Amino acid sequence: MTFNISNETEPGRDCPICPRLVEFREHHREKNADFFNAPVPSWFPDAQKGGKSAVKLLIIGLAPGLRGANRTGRPFTGDWAGDLLYATLCEFGFAQGRYAADPDDTLKLVDCAITNAVRCVPPQNKPVGEEINACRPYLMNTLDALENVKVLITLGKISHDSTARSLGVRVASVPFAHNREHEMDRYTVLSSYHCSRYNTNTGRLTEAMFHDVFRTAREIVNRGG
Repeated sequence: MTFNISNETEPGRDCPICPRLVEFREHHREKNADFFNAPVPSWFPDAQKGGKSAVKLLIIGLAPGLRGANRTGRPFTGDWAGDLLYATLCEFGFAQGRYAADPDDTLKLVDCAITNAVRCVPPQNKPVGEEINACRPYLMNTLDALENVKVLITLGKISHDSTARSLGVRVASVPFAHNREHEMDRYTVLSSYHCSRYNTNTGRLTEAMFHDVFRTAREIVNRGG
């Protein structure tokens, strides 16, 4: 079965496209009724901060965490990955306010937006290829909706590869590596190891390494791309 998503940037709350993810979602709706338990929408600056037209940087993660964004309904909110990401955004002026791992905190995005390559939480945080492919049109439509974006930061190889495919770029020509820069279509794409607890606990990603990526993004945004 195919589904026509036209120009939609977000799947519906009961998106039926991926059977495995639907089954996982329904299981947790019964088990954790107080969780968001739905495709997690992208997060954009408030209208007071310019809304979508103000976005110069788009951060593309992998998928919602079970007890993070799948619980709270806001990307990277409620787990360790968000602690590192949002502290970094504040450090480089891409967010303001106080992050409290709660969508009702005072944090606001500035000049950036956050989305995921896969919008539904996958079992064991591992979407399969068919699910990544099925969700890619939402990423493509999100990119199309953000006319002033100059920089994309892809968190992890799955995000990086799906972004390349969204832009019609051959993945082998833009290999993933931490803090590597590629030009794809009209964007500068910066790749980073994902800011997961596993990567930080094992030392694969340090705070300094993560800051290096966002420092480059800030420099590019400041010079107008």
